[in-house]
Amino acid sequence: MRDRARVCAVGERLIIPLPQEVSDQLPSRGQVAAVAELDGHRFRTVIEPDGRKGHWLRVDDELRQRLDLAEGTEVDLDLTPTKAWPEPEIPQDLGSALATADDLDGTWASITPMARWEWVRWVGATRNPDTRARRVEASIDKLRGGRRRPCCFDLSSCTDPELARSGKLIEPDL
Repeated sequence: MRDRARVCAVGERLIIPLPQEVSDQLPSRGQVAAVAELDGHRFRTVIEPDGRKGHWLRVDDELRQRLDLAEGTEVDLDLTPTKAWPEPEIPQDLGSALATADDLDGTWASITPMARWEWVRWVGATRNPDTRARRVEASIDKLRGGRRRPCCFDLSSCTDPELARSGKLIEPDL
């Protein structure tokens, strides 16, 4: 899937909303693992749902610096969905809890990268620090209890609270 896309800002963060024609070709309305190429730079990523039957790509600091991206920059986009999910970045609080739960080393390693994404997203899908702390604790308890996924996880609505409200992407600054 090839197209042009424009970098947008949501608050302080940069994202790349996918053209609707590209999003319509993806196999899911939720998160989708993909190999992406932006202006010739190839990487593995997870495409995020926008809650409106579309998707977007996260622009992290490395990508921003490597491609000199800023709000309004247009990029050549090439996406290939894949079943091979990249490893998620484990947030410090969940990582610390997992590190002190030696009995879960094998359990955590045995679940799929997609399932690990779900745990990370479920923990991070709240703005409330108390709720987040309870979710970290509940994650350890659930994993000890044999759960391989956090809940009835909805890949299209459990979202980054800095970028979405009620499962819908905050409208980018245009």
